[in-house]
Amino acid sequence: MKEIMEQLKPFIGLSTSQEVACDVVERGAVRRYAQAIMYEDEIFNVPCDRNAKFGGPVAPPLFATHMFRRPFGTSDPIQANANNPDFDGIVAATSSSGLPELTPLKGFALLNGGSEIEFFKYPNHGDTVSVVSKYHDITLRETSKGPMFFVVVESSYSNQKGELLIRTRRTQIRRR
Repeated sequence: MKEIMEQLKPFIGLSTSQEVACDVVERGAVRRYAQAIMYEDEIFNVPCDRNAKFGGPVAPPLFATHMFRRPFGTSDPIQANANNPDFDGIVAATSSSGLPELTPLKGFALLNGGSEIEFFKYPNHGDTVSVVSKYHDITLRETSKGPMFFVVVESSYSNQKGELLIRTRRTQIRRR
């Protein structure tokens, strides 16, 4: 397994180019998100005393992480695989946030190892959100279940002014 770790070292620090969300932060999407999380606070809806210091209505803190979806006119990967009996419905299961596949781990099981989230600033209605992701760290641990690779993907979400909104670190556990 140490030889696999050596093959993974060049991936650490590798990052994506900046991806811009296909839609701006807009009131209707913020409303639906606030309703879905069952937190319909006026701070997300109308100018009020509580959001004046932020420049007006804002989106919930994690909203920016859910803004990256398939734009109109692009291919639907689910439809494209409708007749593929081997397709499991998981899109980009071996990569994360546009990062290249970790080829040395091809065929390894993928487990969710949890997330860390740092919140810096609310996104305002009308903001354009972008994200850059990178392989923050990859480590090998010997466990009672055998060797496991812990892959940490860091994503930084910013607004059009370059102000950091949120930073996430998602851990993937990869094992045979």
